Amino acid sequence: MSGAINNGLSNELSSEIANQMMTQEALMQWIILLPLLAIPGILLFHKQQNLREAATLIVGALLLFAVIAFYQSFDAGQGAYVHWWELLPGLDIAFRAEPLGVLFSLVAGSLWLVTSIYSIGYMRGHGEGNQTRFYFFFAIAITGVMGLAFADNLFTLFVFYEILTLSTYPLVTHAGTDKARHGGRIYLSILLVTSILFFLFAVIGTWTETGDLTFTAGGVFDDSTSKVVASVLLALFVFGIGKAAVMPFHRWLPAAMVAPTPVSALLHAVAVVKAGVFSIMKVCVYIFGIDLLAELPITDWLLYIATAGVLLASLVAMRQDNLKKRLAYSTVSQLGYITIGALLATQSGVLGGSFHIVAHAFGKITLFFCAGAIMVAAHKTEISDMRGLGKTMPLTMIAFFIGSMSIIGLPPAAGMWSKWYLLMGTLEAEQVAVMIVLMISSLLNIAYLLPIPLRAFFDGERSVVSIRRDEIKEAPWPSLLALSITAIMTLVFFFWPQPFYGLAQSLATIAGGAHG
Repeated sequence: MSGAINNGLSNELSSEIANQMMTQEALMQWIILLPLLAIPGILLFHKQQNLREAATLIVGALLLFAVIAFYQSFDAGQGAYVHWWELLPGLDIAFRAEPLGVLFSLVAGSLWLVTSIYSIGYMRGHGEGNQTRFYFFFAIAITGVMGLAFADNLFTLFVFYEILTLSTYPLVTHAGTDKARHGGRIYLSILLVTSILFFLFAVIGTWTETGDLTFTAGGVFDDSTSKVVASVLLALFVFGIGKAAVMPFHRWLPAAMVAPTPVSALLHAVAVVKAGVFSIMKVCVYIFGIDLLAELPITDWLLYIATAGVLLASLVAMRQDNLKKRLAYSTVSQLGYITIGALLATQSGVLGGSFHIVAHAFGKITLFFCAGAIMVAAHKTEISDMRGLGKTMPLTMIAFFIGSMSIIGLPPAAGMWSKWYLLMGTLEAEQVAVMIVLMISSLLNIAYLLPIPLRAFFDGERSVVSIRRDEIKEAPWPSLLALSITAIMTLVFFFWPQPFYGLAQSLATIAGGAHG
């Protein structure tokens, strides 16, 4: 009797788990494909901008609800799996949910909607042309991000990585000027050359060595793998994933600043650079595993290269008077933090690097939103021309101050938690020099970010604003709403980091479980 009851309960539980998995699998596919559903509306209403933008906002809201629902039902021990297509035996387009991918999808899903709201105010306020094309390629780029986030193997990740590269090129060259086309050529050439010459060969080398491209806890390499071969492959991955902007393959990022500010926000927070550091983190945890990383002699060299990039990019940022260029080099530096987190090969490093994807995303997109708002409302792009703007654009400059605190790592902003765990990771790995550089970099962050809002509010008699302040107004309300939301969320995630922290902690546990 009791055996029959137990069997009945077991069957009922198994059926419930199976139904939940089917729901998760369907939801994961919807998340990947949903952005494409905006395209018919964008094209159909290309002459009716309100309806065109409504299509983007509605699908953006649906995507946000979908990623939140997926997160709420996600179980790291039972990740949903979907197989789409087998090109050759072992080369599959397949997707699987794991903590890092769910974290990335939450970031991208949240910020696509906010960036779309911002874009309405910016594109209209700045009188940008070709807005239909902008929203069209923006939607394709987000599909590329979602496919990459849930990639089950290196082949799938590579395919969606390239989709993202190609779909963002028209956004970088959106203005159509000679300067925009030149920036676009640098952007496309560096990203394609690094991915084809390095990233693709790393994928092929991994396949040749192991016969397996699937992301696996603890990595796919076994004890028979030569340390020399593994070291070469790791270097190919780190430099081949050009979107991570590891020096010297970083020039595409400041070159892409010719794009409209919503595109810059897309590049620096929602999609491109986060796809790069996400890919490096995923390769380090699921292809190599932190056990093997800790044993490879090249790991320390790559760690020091990333560390040097953090410091050098911060120094270059200090010399930039153009606000977007300063933020671009700041991004190069901050991406180095995440690469360092992966290469430290410690649980705290993985945790800090993963959470910095979130903290930097919300903090840096706030700063870019503010830069665009200043350009639209005050027609200023140079930092030296922005004294006194805080008295006429107070909300914008307060948001800039909050975003700056997160990038620096000051409380009460989310960036404090990621930098804290990264410093713990350096101590675990006994990398004192790296810890010192990260601390110096944070001091440099203070030097090149905080003076901007402080001078905007406390300009004294040295203001060089050439027009009357009563003529300057805040940016259009959609842009102001968007930058206010991201600034508030930067504060919220300091007091309530649990959703993203829990996912980052799960990833660190997976890495440490194999390590242990």
